[in-house]
Amino acid sequence: MQEDFLHYLWKYKKFDDSALQTVKGEAIQLIQVGRHNFNSGPDFFNAQLNIDHQLWAGNVEIHIKASDWYVHHHEIDPAYDNVILHVVWEHDVDIFRKDNSEIPTLELKDIVSKSALKGYRQLFSKTQRWINCEDDFSLIDDFILQNWLERLFFERLERKSNDIELLLQASKQDWEAVLFKLLAKNFGLKVNGDAFFSMASSIDFSIIRKIQTKEEYLESVLFGQSGLLEPDEEDEYYIAMQKDYRFLKQKFGLSQHHVAPLQFFRLRPPNFPTIRLSQLAQVYVKNQNLFSKIIEARTAQDYYDLFTVTTSKYWETHYTFKKSTKKLHKTTTRNFIDLLIINTIIPVKFSYSKISGKNYNEDLMQLINELNPEQNSIVKKFESLRPISKSALQTQGLIQLKNEYCNYKKCLQCAVGNTILNRF
Repeated sequence: MQEDFLHYLWKYKKFDDSALQTVKGEAIQLIQVGRHNFNSGPDFFNAQLNIDHQLWAGNVEIHIKASDWYVHHHEIDPAYDNVILHVVWEHDVDIFRKDNSEIPTLELKDIVSKSALKGYRQLFSKTQRWINCEDDFSLIDDFILQNWLERLFFERLERKSNDIELLLQASKQDWEAVLFKLLAKNFGLKVNGDAFFSMASSIDFSIIRKIQTKEEYLESVLFGQSGLLEPDEEDEYYIAMQKDYRFLKQKFGLSQHHVAPLQFFRLRPPNFPTIRLSQLAQVYVKNQNLFSKIIEARTAQDYYDLFTVTTSKYWETHYTFKKSTKKLHKTTTRNFIDLLIINTIIPVKFSYSKISGKNYNEDLMQLINELNPEQNSIVKKFESLRPISKSALQTQGLIQLKNEYCNYKKCLQCAVGNTILNRF
């Protein structure tokens, strides 16, 4: 039995409330269950009850056992002084406030709907499954599911926005600096994202501003700070980059402390860090005041225009310094730019919208719906249960659903789980 389930029972009144009584036999008339509180403090605020012919307005606290009140030390917490009813699965002890007045208790175990219990046990059975509701997921009404995924998309954005606000504080409100770090992280993709982020964090963005018009300087700093210019190589371009980097490192006082090592292993050559770093450099060579351009952009095509870049000339015939290859223009693909839009542009623009007071939500909804669904293991597994994804909005919602709800078995806080339980 989970306490969350008791919250569900109370919130949706999944019990016989025709003749409710406290454990002491006092009649209870339920007027309002109150507002569900997901933060600290009592579980439901502003409930209205008639207990023993007296009207009460206040909070409701819910536990599996009544004695949990003392286990959680609510008797000494002033936040619980206004609790007017203690709702429990099992009453094993009387509960008192700090002033020694007894709190009325409602025991649920003998009055709960048997069908609700059946649904709960079915949803939370011990059978090993990818998600608890996978047997019923295909039966959920499409309107309910699509609305829930849209809400989860914005919930995911809120979480990312919190991280961005911390970066913004650390960079003294420099949006360009924050954008650079996040773009670097996503140019590194999953394998090198953290390493690219640590590299970008090791460079004050004022340095990028000073050198971004000189392609060879910018590329040298990105490569040097990433640790790619450490050994000596018999390559003319490498030697020139190494020379530039040593000069710039001394000039700007650059340090490589806390920069994580890069990985080449199990990467396709187009995703080698050498190629992605060169492309990142080209974005900044091509675009002055990139943040302003991003804020002004509206459509997916606007962003394709901004982020469609190739590498510097040397990397047209190389993937690493040691070996030359057939000449090839290594251009950022639309799929790659879509990932930049999803993981960097939209979160940054959402955060800027919150802080600046300008509402870009309609633009962001239009933009995310223009992008093709992502392809990853989570999305593929959901799609095997039922067709869902129409755009990247749904796939972002599915990622949030799996990582923040299904993995933690928060079915009772999920629209899908609630819909399944409400059928019983």
